[in-house]
Amino acid sequence: MIRLFQVFVPVGTLTLLVSEALLVSSALLLATFLALEVDPSVFLLYDGGLPRIAVVLVSILTGLYLSDLYSQYFVKSRILLLQQLCLVMGAAFLFQAFISYLNPNFRVPIRVMVTGSAFAIAAIYIWRLLFSAFAIQVVGRDRLLLVGGSPLLEDIARHVEQRPEIGLAVVGYVDDAHEIGTMLPGGKALGPLAAFREIVTAVKPNRIVVGMYERRNRVPVPELLELRFAGHIIEEAATAYERVCGRVCLKELRPAQLIYSGELGPHPQDVAHQRILDSALAAMGLLVFWPFMLLTALAVRLSSPGPVLYRQTRVGLNGREFTLYKFRSMRADAEAGTGAVWASKHDPRVTVVGQLIRRIRFDELPQLLNVIRGEMAIVGPRPERPEFVRELSEQIAYYRQRHCVRPGITGWAQINHKYGDTLEDTISKLEYDLYYIKNMSLGLDTYIILQTLKTMLLSRGAQ
Repeated sequence: MIRLFQVFVPVGTLTLLVSEALLVSSALLLATFLALEVDPSVFLLYDGGLPRIAVVLVSILTGLYLSDLYSQYFVKSRILLLQQLCLVMGAAFLFQAFISYLNPNFRVPIRVMVTGSAFAIAAIYIWRLLFSAFAIQVVGRDRLLLVGGSPLLEDIARHVEQRPEIGLAVVGYVDDAHEIGTMLPGGKALGPLAAFREIVTAVKPNRIVVGMYERRNRVPVPELLELRFAGHIIEEAATAYERVCGRVCLKELRPAQLIYSGELGPHPQDVAHQRILDSALAAMGLLVFWPFMLLTALAVRLSSPGPVLYRQTRVGLNGREFTLYKFRSMRADAEAGTGAVWASKHDPRVTVVGQLIRRIRFDELPQLLNVIRGEMAIVGPRPERPEFVRELSEQIAYYRQRHCVRPGITGWAQINHKYGDTLEDTISKLEYDLYYIKNMSLGLDTYIILQTLKTMLLSRGAQ
């Protein structure tokens, strides 16, 4: 896994992206030489052909990204893959039509577009089948040896087992709690700590993850030092959990880890840059989305009695309360008899129009006003109601620490954890929020915004 934008990206994903960019470029260039009657070099070098082809390339790669073809690159259905590729190419043709409407001279010639798209579909289809079958052998996996018997090691192994596309594999466990050969998540027990050095020599792991079941258990320090100086990568279970799962483990988190952490955000310069960028993005968002906001307000007003905007007190930066704005998606009397309650996945209080605007996230658009007022950011932990904050702060350690940054319209927890109507879900979301706070940066914000836009375009709603 390679770290980009403060996010660990599988090597397989990057390999696939680069290789398909080359395949699509080659297909379009080949089509230029086969389909054009004029000298292709004149078109490419003197008639703006290369920039035009670059636009087509970006539109196709964007379509592949929006189709989740870089999130799950193992082919489960050949027919579905072909359908997705045809849909991506169709979207690229529509984009070319839009370009032709704006500037006909910047459109790729139709013969080049048709021929190049056919070549690209065939090339990507064949490459995907080969890559899906041989990706592990070609790209390779990081082989993890889990040492110490901590339950956190099994959490890491389950995550690795459920997501083969992240390019990791568990070669086994070394601990004193299980008999040799005992099957555990992702692998089996290979032996006790006393045989640690011999096991490493036998299985040759790429990375050794250490997590002791109890702190009084003996850590094999001399063996670990010897292996570290021999070039082996060794990391604590909590660090590996954060790297693999993209969240901070509250079960293993100690105050000293936060106090003495050199990476823990937010850094003042990052906060200042975020504030400037958020104000600009919010202003642009209002200019772009005001027609949709007007239509949404009209639909809400006509669909059910009550106000168009829903105003609710939320907790923001440093625990300060503010009024959050949303388009109303529930009945006006939704909490008349219950008071503040958690939203649920299939909440009966949600109106028909409310279900639609929640699915495409349009109910959140008025929060752009909160961003301009400085009460919220585009990206950050979602703000909660004061009643819930008081309750959760008593039950969950470090919950108040999420208020050290401005709350966001979207966030790391929102793109990784869909529903949160239980205490366990709230703990998981807090782990994602702490990861964001620790790694807060412009790159991570950009990644979250792109993922959120994909969610909106594909109508993957939240509650």
